[in-house]
Amino acid sequence: METTIKNISNRSYLVAGCLLLFAGFVLFNLFKIQVVEGDKYREIARKRVFKDFVIPANRGNLYDANYNLLATSVPKYNIRFDAVTVKKETFQKEIQNLAKAMSKEFGKSTSYYSKLFNKARANKNRYLLICRNVGYSRYMRVKNFPILKLGANKGGLIIEQRTVREHPIGKIAERTVGYERQDEKGYYTRVGLEGAYGPYLRGKAGKRLKQKISKGQWKPVSDNNEVEPQDGYDVVSAIDVNVQDIAHHALLEQLEKFEAHHGCVVVMETKTGDIKAISNLARTSKGKYYERLNYAVGESHEPGSTFKLMSMVALLEDKAIDSSYVVDTENGRVKFYDRTVYDSHWGGYGKITAAKAFELSSNTAFAKIVNKHYKSNPKKLLNRFYNMGLNKPLGLPIKGEGDPKFPYPGDKDWYGTTLPWMAFGYGISLTPLQTLTFYNAIANNGEMVKPQFIKQVRAWDAVEEQFGKEVINPALCSKETVGMVKTMMENVVERGTAKNIKSKYMPFAGKTGTCQKNYGKGKKHLQYISSFVGYFPADAPKYSCIVVVHEPKKELGFYGNVVAAPVFKKIAEKIYRATPIVDQVSLASVEKSGADYTNFYTLSQKYKTIMPNVKGMTLMDVLPLLENLGLDVKVSGEGKVKEQSIPQGEKIGNRKHISIILS
Repeated sequence: METTIKNISNRSYLVAGCLLLFAGFVLFNLFKIQVVEGDKYREIARKRVFKDFVIPANRGNLYDANYNLLATSVPKYNIRFDAVTVKKETFQKEIQNLAKAMSKEFGKSTSYYSKLFNKARANKNRYLLICRNVGYSRYMRVKNFPILKLGANKGGLIIEQRTVREHPIGKIAERTVGYERQDEKGYYTRVGLEGAYGPYLRGKAGKRLKQKISKGQWKPVSDNNEVEPQDGYDVVSAIDVNVQDIAHHALLEQLEKFEAHHGCVVVMETKTGDIKAISNLARTSKGKYYERLNYAVGESHEPGSTFKLMSMVALLEDKAIDSSYVVDTENGRVKFYDRTVYDSHWGGYGKITAAKAFELSSNTAFAKIVNKHYKSNPKKLLNRFYNMGLNKPLGLPIKGEGDPKFPYPGDKDWYGTTLPWMAFGYGISLTPLQTLTFYNAIANNGEMVKPQFIKQVRAWDAVEEQFGKEVINPALCSKETVGMVKTMMENVVERGTAKNIKSKYMPFAGKTGTCQKNYGKGKKHLQYISSFVGYFPADAPKYSCIVVVHEPKKELGFYGNVVAAPVFKKIAEKIYRATPIVDQVSLASVEKSGADYTNFYTLSQKYKTIMPNVKGMTLMDVLPLLENLGLDVKVSGEGKVKEQSIPQGEKIGNRKHISIILS
């Protein structure tokens, strides 16, 4: 008996001890949760009810060189209604007035909105959508309607804002203007100027605290943001929309005429390297053209005869020949190993000078000259090309620049025929912009400048960063060589392969190119790349320009002088007529006063004045766009824009008003 009592007593102590340990464990964990990890679990609980939502900043505006808008951010708003927040007496007193105001603004009947709001009240709907994607003007009107004007806490007003990027000049230069997009993982896709200068344009996002309500929806806690978004900087590009418009339509017309696959054109300011226009157009299956890829920057291909300038500069610099050096083109057919070089002129040109070979674009002449003088030491020619920087990308801020290709002796793709074929632009590759940069250097008396896409980054009226001329190579070659090849390029237009584009307005200088494409796939697949690159006026270069057209319909024409050169002529003459190329007082010297510049917004009102085409747009889309241009808009009718009082392409100047008619 005594033993039994002792055993029971021992078990009781054991149970009590276990209970004591369990209680201690519970107390310890309570202490740990409340004191040690309390903040952590309180934060988890808070996040289930409250959450910070990112408010994207307004991107800065992208302008052309004269402050015409290329891209601008337009705010769009979704407006919702919390039917529970509003006091009963306020709801009953004002709901009919709210319904009338909504009916007048959006066109649906008063009874429709009355039923909508009353149903939301009955169902305790705290997130009723009442209008979507409205512009700023309409948003300001709606937020002052009865009940809603009381704000978020008393009037149930819920505002959701986002921004939409608009391009006032439409599809022109669309690929160059580009875009910047961020995916759900935070990674950016960057295209064109928008992508290259995204860090300036995008600004800093803000934060707004929202509370979770029914059905997994989130409602702003207050009218104020926890962190206000900071707008991005404005970027002033080097593009000139007037030159861009000329280049775009000149290229488009020729692509359509020859039913070409795609093409590009670039206009560069000779002294500064400023890119005044860049257009890239490709054909769709329906025969229409649009900006699909930035071919001028990204497409590296065999240049063909436009590369003869580089070969000629190397030959002259190495003192291998002079312009009077005579070469026999034989019968226009010269064989190297098992391959034959052909001239486009059947029967050849006989014995001609090197200068004449350039004018007539003789493949046989260049192949023979280069092979003769560099066959024993091909590295000498390649090193000359390398020293001129032809083997290196330009290092452009725009993503996707194509890499140049130059095989080097000893490489696996170096053959016995590589050297003579390289002389006239085969077996190597360059992008159109890389080719243009070399030609521009010759026009610039040997100084090679880097292509420039932007001029300034601005914050309101202050210049945050200024971008100026950047010299890649101060002396690409000797002045003597520059003088000789300049004369050769002038003669190409005067009496050579491009004499068909000789202008009565000014002298041109340049070089035609006709390069075979897909020649390794058989005659059935053979296509051509037609090109022309040069500068104008030849006697005082202001602009350089390259035109490249891929795969024109062979039956209609494919030579560079027929397909590409006329585009160059049209661009040059239209620029000349629109902006006569004479010495003028620099605008910068007029603007500058002391250490600062004239008010930016005075200039922007004067120069950002190209009127976009708004026909076919809805009122909610057109209002913010025109307001962003500083215009007061008078509206008549309903539907989409049928007429606009300021025509597309006209300069707005100091006008403050525009009338639009909807139908």
